[in-house]
Amino acid sequence: MSIKLINIGFGNIVSANRIIAIVSPESAPIKRIIQEGRERNMLIDATYGRRTRAVVIVDSDHVILSAVQPETVAQRLTTKEENDDD
Repeated sequence: MSIKLINIGFGNIVSANRIIAIVSPESAPIKRIIQEGRERNMLIDATYGRRTRAVVIVDSDHVILSAVQPETVAQRLTTKEENDDD
């Protein structure tokens, strides 16, 4: 199994194999997940002070905030998978 890395903005990279979900931060349940991650010290803020546009949830229960749109991160993920299949 090879390690696949995905850029989530500003040079921050996440292991694609560990991503469970990429969601928008607008809904109340996601805001609650962000707050719980902050309280458990499992929140990684990769926004560089910009507005949070995507929340990446990984299998280690870490919650990662990104300033890149969820669609963009998902597109990078699918593009990476297609390139690896070739």
